[in-house]
Amino acid sequence: MAGRLPACVVDCGTGYTKIGYAGNTEPQFIVPSCIAIKESAKVGDQAQRRMTKGVDDLDFYIGDEAIDKPNYATKWPIRHGIVEDWDLMERFMEQVIFKYLRAEPEDHYFLLTEPPLNTPENREYTAEIMFESFNVPGLYIAVQELPELVQQEHIFLICCKSLERCALLNTPRLYSNYS
Repeated sequence: MAGRLPACVVDCGTGYTKIGYAGNTEPQFIVPSCIAIKESAKVGDQAQRRMTKGVDDLDFYIGDEAIDKPNYATKWPIRHGIVEDWDLMERFMEQVIFKYLRAEPEDHYFLLTEPPLNTPENREYTAEIMFESFNVPGLYIAVQELPELVQQEHIFLICCKSLERCALLNTPRLYSNYS
């Protein structure tokens, strides 16, 4: 069934996450990449939060809703393009898939993006979450700039994307839709 439905595209960035379906000219949603959790849940580190399950585990918000919750601790699981808190990122993806895309992950292939210098361990952990937690039938992880270039109708020779507060400048090359 996954071959008949469009692939889900999720571009997670430090500040914003772009969410939509393959074939669309622009994202359906652009939401802040933050998550709001109960104040009591913020005590402790990532390993301690993993052990505490219950109602508080389901009581969280993402995006603009997270920013508007005064009694919740707002967390940003991605810093400088790299995921720093995988538990929060998994919760974030849960809301992205079920609330925003309104998709059954078993029925769609997924295209996710990663920063240019992402580590193989982070890529592996992303795949582990998508396959084991969400049971997706297929996954492609692309460098963030490539989907932006391929989406355009024109042939680009060089695209420069500079990141705010980042010393890295990545210039992917695309010629006749080949990178």
